[in-house]
Amino acid sequence: MPELRLNLITREWVIIAKEKGKKPEDFVITKERKKHPEFLESCPFCPGNEAKTPDETYRIGDGNGWRIRVVPNRFAVLTKEGERIRVNTGLKKSVNGVGIHEVIIETPFHNLTTATIPVEQLKDVMQTYIDRFIEIYKDRRIEHVIIFKNSGPSSGTTIEHSHSQIVGTPITPLQIRSRIENFMRYFDDTGECLACNTIEDEIHDGARILLNTEHFVSFVPYAALSAFHIWIFPKRHSGSIADIRSEEIWDLAVHLKSTMSKLNYGLEHPDFNYVLRSGKPSQVHSEFIHWYLSIVPRVAMASGFELGSGMYINPLVPEWSAEFMRNVKIPQYAE
Repeated sequence: MPELRLNLITREWVIIAKEKGKKPEDFVITKERKKHPEFLESCPFCPGNEAKTPDETYRIGDGNGWRIRVVPNRFAVLTKEGERIRVNTGLKKSVNGVGIHEVIIETPFHNLTTATIPVEQLKDVMQTYIDRFIEIYKDRRIEHVIIFKNSGPSSGTTIEHSHSQIVGTPITPLQIRSRIENFMRYFDDTGECLACNTIEDEIHDGARILLNTEHFVSFVPYAALSAFHIWIFPKRHSGSIADIRSEEIWDLAVHLKSTMSKLNYGLEHPDFNYVLRSGKPSQVHSEFIHWYLSIVPRVAMASGFELGSGMYINPLVPEWSAEFMRNVKIPQYAE
């Protein structure tokens, strides 16, 4: 019989479709692994092709050149120039599309992915996120900043070179407001942080834990919205990633590397999205907001039922997802 589980953080019901009999192995999409070169002449993100991108806004380099570059997105969803102007005409509400949209080029090597980038480099990627996050919030026109990564055709990207994006918007999206309200409502009812209690409950249960270290815990949520949906939560309560400490940045990179490596080798390099959900720098000391990283492998498609009802169908029991992930063996050369 199916089971309905409530995801308290999203306030969304999920149907765990046990009767479909799906096993983790059923989500392995066998495909030929392409061998990408370290450098691709046509790739705008490869070293030597810097003229193919707008002028960079941020760089981490070494004696051999750059290690990370941040550039404005040539196909930005918002325009950097102009003032934020709200228009109210009867039932018609609008804001002109000003904002900031940047691309983080995570490595000079065309053939590396989040799963194969060295953890030291991922640490620098995380540091770049934080630095640009804080800087973009200094713009008085910006209400919300989102950091995300698309990887693979079904994720919404066509560029293979490993990169992520950061967007500062002139409004706070409904989904963000809704989740903040969920956190606030729980705090009003209990006097406690929902995320902190979720971490404590998941660690105590143990069935869905993937990695548990000093500063972070990675797990498949009890009411995971999709197969292999994974959350990485900081154990120390903080409303914003702007407050992260140096030792925590390293630990976060370790968790991301471990998780993506297991997905890469366990599910044959699936397409994926991840998003960093965080309050503003000014919300660092919020008692109810708690930032985290959400990873969604693209191993199943949404149906009309999900689009029409807003209720997710997860064809794989979350505990089975977690057990499968824990048992994935990463080749020694890839560690």
